Amino acid sequence: MTRVAVIGAGFGGLALAVRLQSAGLDVTLIEARDKPGGRAYVWRDQGFTFDAGPTVITDPACLEELFALSGRRMSDYAQLVPVSPFYRLLWPDGAQFDYVNDQAELDRQIAARNPADVEGYRRFLAFSEAVYDEGYKRLGHAPFLKVTDMLAAAPQLIGLQAWRSVYAKVAACVRDDKLRQALSFHTLLVGGSPFAASSIYALIHALERDGGVWFAMGGTNALVSGLARLFADLGGRLVTSDAVRRIETAGGRVTGVVHADGRFETFDAVASNADVVHTYATLLGDDARGRAVGRSLKRRRFSPSLFVLHFGLKRAHPELAHHTIVFGPRYRGLIDQIYKGPALADDFSLYLHAPCVTDPSLAPDGCSTYYALSPVPHLGAAPVDWDAEGPAYAARMLEALEARVIPGLREDLVVQRLFTPKDFERELNAWQGSAFSLEPVLTQSAWFRTHNRDDAIPNLYFVGAGTHPGAGVPGVIGSAKATAGLMITDLKASR
Repeated sequence: MTRVAVIGAGFGGLALAVRLQSAGLDVTLIEARDKPGGRAYVWRDQGFTFDAGPTVITDPACLEELFALSGRRMSDYAQLVPVSPFYRLLWPDGAQFDYVNDQAELDRQIAARNPADVEGYRRFLAFSEAVYDEGYKRLGHAPFLKVTDMLAAAPQLIGLQAWRSVYAKVAACVRDDKLRQALSFHTLLVGGSPFAASSIYALIHALERDGGVWFAMGGTNALVSGLARLFADLGGRLVTSDAVRRIETAGGRVTGVVHADGRFETFDAVASNADVVHTYATLLGDDARGRAVGRSLKRRRFSPSLFVLHFGLKRAHPELAHHTIVFGPRYRGLIDQIYKGPALADDFSLYLHAPCVTDPSLAPDGCSTYYALSPVPHLGAAPVDWDAEGPAYAARMLEALEARVIPGLREDLVVQRLFTPKDFERELNAWQGSAFSLEPVLTQSAWFRTHNRDDAIPNLYFVGAGTHPGAGVPGVIGSAKATAGLMITDLKASR
């Protein structure tokens, strides 16, 4: 059988491994940490279960497809339940907007802010649906390997005004400032600034309206575990606690990988779900191609990082929404500082995940588990000493959440855990601690992104946030579909 190695058991690596194994290839999935998940890791502490993230699941059909490849059902491996509202949005002046998948309720809330924006929202939704059809359904799973692939898509991208930012497109449709924030913040979920990301990324709004927002019972890592079990049921081999040292090449082709213990193992092809800079500059550092591409990638624009605070309380709060966006006093000014630095901002906006609202089993009886994150500059934009600054930053976040969302929070605090930009760098080999890899601007999207197959090494492939189409669960699952199609075709031809 044709032997394939997939490096990294995050969502992208798992999805690719399942697709390849379903196609009859002999796949070994190699993970550096002690269990699969990558960014979707899980911790357990004093009876509390903490998902590392991501926590927003959209387009469940792309996940169901992975199980259907072998005639199985996702429901036998993991249970997804819908979340409503999708998000509760809160502003410092006390304003609230519940983003629900109910047009009449959305119209009511929009009209309360500005009646004229009801029709403006419909125009934005129509635009979002158009880019969803073109940018996600048609192009999201197709690899861009040649410049002609990009040129073929250019007329559609031009017609959709892809050169405009998401915020500019939103602002052209609605006038209320808070509605503009409500309709443009989604790009932050995939590492993009609303003021710089191509308007193509407005498709996220239609993606959510079309397929809903979901949560995996047991936490996001329960879905990871379901995919890992599927992979094992298909006959795949998952190796954990094994940080690959090198990808070996000879004669312009990959020959195999060197494991953490120094052992060399031969493979017919290798796909990396690891950080793209780490893959080229470190794993391929002995190859001239790896060194050259690694240097080039380091000059690109990278998404910001995240400061993540996990905490458990001795009290439940069923009145909360599952997902809450807590906006700070600034929007554009804060986002500009997050992306450009040169220092950590004094203010912040927060995302609060309260999974026990949906699944109380993630905490001891009567208690509740939370995940709060603040987008922050990556280490190259603001070289913060997070080991020193982290505890104070966490204390400020807890104070803000207590004042605006969870009364009595600090008195009820049982346990907390921090994950900083330095941890993204140390534990995930993320270049400069970036949480989403390459920033999703137009000049770093599609053909301009790291290709799903290397241009010079024909049996080296990429999957995950750094390659096309980009970050987010649907994005990395889509990258697995694009990459698997290439690999299956290439390997069958070579065989």
